[in-house]
Amino acid sequence: MDRATLAKIHIAKKDLGMDDDTYRAMLKTVAGVSSSRDLDDKAAAKVLRHLRRCGWKPAFGQRPHAARSREALLGKVEALLADGGKHWNYAHGIARKMFGIDQVHWLDDEQLHKLVAALTYHAKRQEARHD
Repeated sequence: MDRATLAKIHIAKKDLGMDDDTYRAMLKTVAGVSSSRDLDDKAAAKVLRHLRRCGWKPAFGQRPHAARSREALLGKVEALLADGGKHWNYAHGIARKMFGIDQVHWLDDEQLHKLVAALTYHAKRQEARHD
């Protein structure tokens, strides 16, 4: 059994509020073992099914930190567009021209950085024209 499966079992135990005696009794009844360390893959799957029937709902993983930096970059794109009086379609057009990708939100992090750099360059160029 892999560590991720073992972690799920222990998370389910905590989420369901099981004390140690109840948990060990459940392991003995469902899988015939007294410790989760003794579970094989098949028995671990059986235990997880039982925990789900008991009401445990696995939560999906938290949002990766990369998404936060991505949100920051999209916020920067939005700010640059607003400062320049441009619409999102302008950014989509630049993304299409630079990367062949139609929508800004489809860009990966590296492409998004390049788009921010292009918009920053454009903003500085416009600012220099007006001075």
